[in-house]
Amino acid sequence: MMPVPAFRMRQFYRKLLLLVLVAGSPPSVNSQDQAAVEARPNDTSLQPARADATTERIFAELIRRNELRNAELRSYSEMRSYSVSDQKGKVHAETIVRLDYRAPDSKSFVPISEKGSAVVRHLVLNRLMESEIDAASGKSHRDSTINPANYTFNLLGEQDLGDHRCFVVQATPTRKDKYLFDGKVWIDAQDYAVVQIVGHPAKKLSVWVDKADFVRRYQKIGNFWLPLKDETSVHVRLYGSKILTIDHQSYTINEVRSAQARQAGENAE
Repeated sequence: MMPVPAFRMRQFYRKLLLLVLVAGSPPSVNSQDQAAVEARPNDTSLQPARADATTERIFAELIRRNELRNAELRSYSEMRSYSVSDQKGKVHAETIVRLDYRAPDSKSFVPISEKGSAVVRHLVLNRLMESEIDAASGKSHRDSTINPANYTFNLLGEQDLGDHRCFVVQATPTRKDKYLFDGKVWIDAQDYAVVQIVGHPAKKLSVWVDKADFVRRYQKIGNFWLPLKDETSVHVRLYGSKILTIDHQSYTINEVRSAQARQAGENAE
């Protein structure tokens, strides 16, 4: 399954566990994850939702639009950079790759450059890419999709996120599951696509992990919504914090299946 609309919590959980392996020296007492804070809109700008908006309608339309976008996008490429840093901004390791995706379940990574700690690159960055390939091919079967089966939703209102007018929804997991998250989802009010997710795991990962947060942002490329940036921060007792950043850039849409072609294929079946 394509990763365009759905945030898979199992991938985030893998990030956290790998970051725990490389957590470094403790930061100062007052340090904060500034990157995550800056990504969040100001709650004072939240406005009441339009009268006809309900979570049922929003997510029904979100699922419908996602299915259409998934069916149309057959192939794309992107340049992606992975980096692990501390809260002072020091980068411990970085890998740049080209990702090639072909529907429905093929992903490949072409290395471009790498620098920094070989241990971090091997334990964290390479394993992340391997797990993403497995997830795309269906080897990971745990369902962590943002849908009513896994979450209850509460419509908080509407908010401008950059150039996008968004519905803001509180997502509360239906069960204490480390593969689910507790947080907020911003959904574009025109395209019904996920623009941003901010949250933390629904279940405490370990007695050693004091804090675990993530921010994922999306961007519109042509008619499709694809990841823009992922920031995952974990704080481990006695060892401090590490931040994993994944930047998605230079997208190229290689192949699109038109609505007419899709309909013809369905009729032929």
